[in-house]
Amino acid sequence: MYGLAYPEISPIAFSLGPLAVRWYSLAYLFGILSAWFLLLRNIKKYQLPLDKAKVEDLVFYVTLGIILGGRLGYAIFYGGAAMWQNPLHLLEIWKGGMSFHGGVAGVIIAVYVYARKIQYSFLGLMDLVALYTPIGIFLGRLANFVNDELWGRVSNVAWAVRFPNGGFLPRHPSQLYEAFLEGLVMLVILNFAWRYKAVREKHGVVSALFVLFYGIFRMLLEQFREPDMQLGFIIGHITMGQLLSLPLVLTGVALLFWRFKPAK
Repeated sequence: MYGLAYPEISPIAFSLGPLAVRWYSLAYLFGILSAWFLLLRNIKKYQLPLDKAKVEDLVFYVTLGIILGGRLGYAIFYGGAAMWQNPLHLLEIWKGGMSFHGGVAGVIIAVYVYARKIQYSFLGLMDLVALYTPIGIFLGRLANFVNDELWGRVSNVAWAVRFPNGGFLPRHPSQLYEAFLEGLVMLVILNFAWRYKAVREKHGVVSALFVLFYGIFRMLLEQFREPDMQLGFIIGHITMGQLLSLPLVLTGVALLFWRFKPAK
């Protein structure tokens, strides 16, 4: 088994004096800025009852939810005792270690609080957030590849990559699989659905499609991803990622059923 050589990309994008700016941090920054720009264009195009100031506040709340939820989720589900021995590690997002499922929980709480504050539909806001979240997922998975982390299982496929931290064994580039399905494909699906007025007006449908397809894609791609070293397989050949994604699939199905349930 030979595999493709890892491209040896530095995880540090550039340095400003003693400050090293990492691709992982830039992925979050560009993901948030892109969503911000597209949301502003969206509310103008479809004449949604939100102004620029409210969108800016929404982005702020969502960013807090991502960071706090992602780090706490990682500490709870993946971090182990080491994370809790020094709580300041929770703030070191540039070193990686973010739980998507924890981030989702954080965003849901943040959007709920903000929706109550401005007296706006909670599911309506969640739909707007879901629309462009795949951009952040796409950039984040590319950053995982650059960081030489979350690589796939050992494989002899022609496109297997020899990751240095993976023992130079040829492995599935599972980060790129996830960037494609959870990022690009999800972005197309959600924005295609959003074009239809019936979907836009039925708040919660886009959110349901997001959690449904993310859960399905994640459970599928975990078959190619190396289980977290500190956890291994949780039950049989089921990983933590699959276990946490199952509730997303069930939630998506239930929410779609509820929104499209014929009125009596």
